[in-house]
Amino acid sequence: MSSNSVAETVASLMPRAKAELTELVAFKSVADFDQYPRSESEGAANWVADALRAEGFQDVALLDTPDGTQSVYGFLPGPEGAKTVLLYAHYDVQPPLDEAAWVSPPFELTERDGRWYGRGSADCKGGVVMHLLALRALKANGGVPVHVKVIVEGSEEQGTGGLQAYAEEHPELLTADTIVIGDAGNFRAGLPTVTSTLRGMTLVRVQVDTLEGNLHSGQFGGAAPDALAALIRVLDSLRAEDGSTTVDGLADDAEWDGLQYEEAAFRQDAKVLEGVELIGTGTVADRIWARPAVTVLGIDCPPVVGATPSVQAGARALVSLRVPPGMDAAEATKLLDAHVVAHTPWGARVSTEQIGEGQPFRADTSSPAYASMAEAMSVAYEGQEMQYAGMGGSIPLCNTLASLYPRTEILLIGLSEPEAQIHAANEGVSPDELERLSIAEALFLRNYAAS
Repeated sequence: MSSNSVAETVASLMPRAKAELTELVAFKSVADFDQYPRSESEGAANWVADALRAEGFQDVALLDTPDGTQSVYGFLPGPEGAKTVLLYAHYDVQPPLDEAAWVSPPFELTERDGRWYGRGSADCKGGVVMHLLALRALKANGGVPVHVKVIVEGSEEQGTGGLQAYAEEHPELLTADTIVIGDAGNFRAGLPTVTSTLRGMTLVRVQVDTLEGNLHSGQFGGAAPDALAALIRVLDSLRAEDGSTTVDGLADDAEWDGLQYEEAAFRQDAKVLEGVELIGTGTVADRIWARPAVTVLGIDCPPVVGATPSVQAGARALVSLRVPPGMDAAEATKLLDAHVVAHTPWGARVSTEQIGEGQPFRADTSSPAYASMAEAMSVAYEGQEMQYAGMGGSIPLCNTLASLYPRTEILLIGLSEPEAQIHAANEGVSPDELERLSIAEALFLRNYAAS
């Protein structure tokens, strides 16, 4: 099997890949069933299961995970005595947020300016298609040289831990020599990259209460304690003047010693408005890959339209804390809780509720699997050397798998390069990236089988 024949096969399959991604993106598979029908997620799960069966996978199953969602599993046997590789992706997606901000409908894959736009096109329904393309290319060129397990998660974006819990209860299911997580992305489109670290995360709801009920701000304002103002004080205490995260007792001085992220490039990728400063200190890579970062995700309070002149009796916020490798997410949660209590003013009643947690991850980049991937990416990207980067986001399953299978090698690749705008309006995937990474994954499986 030559590299050229694999590349030619993948190229010939790209129209089919676009058609399949169109079908998969059409499912509104947001795993928040208060917002979107469960049937949309179930439809996507069944689509994945049918695709695996069509490729000859055995033991295809919809796994009912403890958080009420379904993950899809399948096994494709390889030659006797071959190594086993687990391929991961997820079919659930983030909600489209402000649909008015989308140039084209979020759940209709639309080609525009050389990209395919749609929610989940890069994160991570495109990852499902990438795995299928790689396997088809191998089947058309001598066969798949390893045993392949595929697991496609149904609630990754919600952070509810369904698949992690299922894996812990059924540890034999996902055993493999190497795991390829198809939910990361190149540092820059066209630059082959593996993600070697992930920040973990904790999600905490903060509730502040001060009064038995709202009061007229003219009659009582100025003396009656305002719960919304108290909450704002608490949230403000989580950042220093320069925007750095300041949780009492949590270190914020680690440095990143790998691939650097130039500030001008970051500003462009993040679409920072002209004249607005970046927050924090140190290099951009320090801030987004090596240090903790707090974000206020939402606040429950009266909207501006329809607001009345009232002192608020209660207010609530959802706070995310990203936790870098070297920190324990559970300990970081304790420090965040203690900080919130310590910085709540006026004796207001405050409570915290953790609703999600994932540990950070650091890969062993000296392993044989990384050497096999480096060779594969160099071929797929025409001689460019594979780079190592961090990722500020979290994939909680990585640490679960690393704990369950400490000898297993874990690699992170994927389609979520900066231009993909994952989680934002107008998410889109580069078909060139999909093609090259599918070639790289196919060549990796061939190289790894021979290593």
